[in-house]
Amino acid sequence: MADVKETWRVEGMTCASCATAAQKSLSRTEGVSNAQVNYATGSVLIEYDPSLTGYERLNSALKKTGYSLARDVYGEERERKRVVALRNNTIAAILFAIPVFIYGMFFMHAPYADPIMMVLTLPIVAVFGRQFFINAWKKALSLQSNMDSLVAIGTGSAFLFSSFNTLFPGYLRERGLEPHVYFEAAAVIIALILLGRFLEERAKSKTSGSIRKLMGLQVKTARVIRNGSEQNLPVEQLVPGDEIMVRPGEKVPVDGTVTDGSSYVDESMITGEPIPSPKQNGDKVIGATINTTGSFRFRAEKVGSETMLARIIELVREAQGSKARIQKVVDRFASIFVPVVIVIAVISFAVWYFFGPPPQVSYAFITSVTVLIIACPCALGLATPTAIMVGIGKGADNGILVRDARSLESAHKLDAIVLDKTGTITSGNPEVTDLITSPDLDDPDEMLSVLLGIEKLSEHPLGRAIAANLEEKGYEARDIKKFNSITGKGITGEYGQKKWVAGNRKLIDENDVSVPSFFEEKIHALEKEAKTVIYFSSEGKVVCLVGIADSIRESSAGGVRRLKEMGLEVHMLTGDNETTAAAIAGKAGITTYRSGVLPPDKLEYIRQLQSEGKVTAMVGDGINDAPALALADVGIAVGSGTDIAMESAGITIIRGNIEKIAAAIDLSRQTVRTIHQNLFWAFIYNIIGIPVAAGVLYPFTGLLLNPMIAGGAMAFSSVSVVTNSLRLKRKKT
Repeated sequence: MADVKETWRVEGMTCASCATAAQKSLSRTEGVSNAQVNYATGSVLIEYDPSLTGYERLNSALKKTGYSLARDVYGEERERKRVVALRNNTIAAILFAIPVFIYGMFFMHAPYADPIMMVLTLPIVAVFGRQFFINAWKKALSLQSNMDSLVAIGTGSAFLFSSFNTLFPGYLRERGLEPHVYFEAAAVIIALILLGRFLEERAKSKTSGSIRKLMGLQVKTARVIRNGSEQNLPVEQLVPGDEIMVRPGEKVPVDGTVTDGSSYVDESMITGEPIPSPKQNGDKVIGATINTTGSFRFRAEKVGSETMLARIIELVREAQGSKARIQKVVDRFASIFVPVVIVIAVISFAVWYFFGPPPQVSYAFITSVTVLIIACPCALGLATPTAIMVGIGKGADNGILVRDARSLESAHKLDAIVLDKTGTITSGNPEVTDLITSPDLDDPDEMLSVLLGIEKLSEHPLGRAIAANLEEKGYEARDIKKFNSITGKGITGEYGQKKWVAGNRKLIDENDVSVPSFFEEKIHALEKEAKTVIYFSSEGKVVCLVGIADSIRESSAGGVRRLKEMGLEVHMLTGDNETTAAAIAGKAGITTYRSGVLPPDKLEYIRQLQSEGKVTAMVGDGINDAPALALADVGIAVGSGTDIAMESAGITIIRGNIEKIAAAIDLSRQTVRTIHQNLFWAFIYNIIGIPVAAGVLYPFTGLLLNPMIAGGAMAFSSVSVVTNSLRLKRKKT
């Protein structure tokens, strides 16, 4: 039996190392040929032999490592409940941690301070932060460790040691030692890490939003003509060969071919081009595109999973699943760090117990607990999220919205950046760029008023663009008689006992309209600049030319130049024709471009660059860009684009300014540099602090680190990490 592919949700993952463990467990299951766990989306793409295994067996295998499978991969309600629960735990932990911190820092000698702090810290450890301990226990059972293991060991040791000293203070006092408590360390660490986990989960919960929104574009019902009668049917019941009616303003239900009627269909969601395409007998239509003007019938050819939209949904899903998993430096380090710390603590206890001075038990206990306290991962846990949060905040202040930390971390490594043309390099809206009137006219203003009158009756986007331009210039529309719209060609009408024709060259030729020599050179120049030319004639002679184009943004050329100065390759993709592509690329300063591309072509273009070893970014604004945005190492959406493009991208540039892309890359470089600095100091702190806490200096200097000093050093390391992250705010991008 052939292998099948299924995408399911993985429950219980809390870090990147969890994704690795889950993937190993599934990959080792009989019948599984490939398993890709994506921590960012919380899902797994499994390729397996259904004759050997299935959902129940895979779920059973996964549960042995502390995780589970769920069928509702993109269950919005499930995600919402999980994020809400984490938010509530975070808020509650912070509210309880604040008084503990105040007592521990400023009123540690107040009456009943220790019992009060113990009572307030208990719910933080046992209720709000219990998941850290549950996950750590599950990992321990499978002889593994992760960030939760570090949190559980550090905060658990601080809480238990402090509780013992609170309940039995005489034990250490009888041996000449002061029974210090560290409730504030346990409480604040859990509260802060819960806050970071909540912010991460909230961002992750939006990752599958692009899939859900794409699914929302699918048409629910279709007007089908069967046995001579018209009936509304769910699209699931459509079969190839069905005759379907589509009226103005409705969406095309599935893919097919027009058999009767004509119209203009807005296909921007697929092609990215803003001008609707004329449709008549024999032309192809695509499901979920929007019919703008006339009615038509078409024959269904591709239904269900075979439609273009269904394939785009699958492309986005697979692209998201194929992303490289994020192996955080802290999580990689934790797999080694946790067992090493435990071993050091055990060795410290044994050495002091068997070879230390009296009282051996006290020294052994204090040194081992001090090792665990000083190894508490507060600085390590804050190193990355604080820098990321400051970086994201700074980006927002500068018009750069970062949706996930992965993109901010990856952007500094980019080698190539691929720009979609329409809506990214250009504005995405047809605009009148040239208005050329005949020099022989006695009253050109009157002629333009007639043009306004006839174009105001048109439903075509080009007609609306012309009408808007003339109205802005103060012209008043004339009252047109006998108006007629000719699909794919233009419009006609009568005014002042004259026939007026506005449209393309084909309509002009069909009406035997002559083109004066004055206009020929102008037409050639407009076409060379890839502009759409609208002819306007009266009494068999052209009297006006209108040049319309999707104009290039003012910031595009400067933005491309800055990207090149940063050492990046700049590419341009467009669904438009070669002439238009060449003209826009030339104006933007781009030498590498490709025209006539559709969503699968864009995806393949990104994949090709990645196969050459290039870290690649995709910049776009449309639904047609969503698969490429999802597959790229960094997806960047322009703010003027669709919600789906922004959901598929990790970074959104407000107002579509290409120059902001360079600023985003610079921000990424600064943020990653700060993360590396934070991790360096956090690691150095542990490398130096742990041996000192174990007592290696005692034989030479008589120095034994007090647990209170260990707690202070731990707090100082956290403060230094946060302070260093805040320096990002003052740096320029």
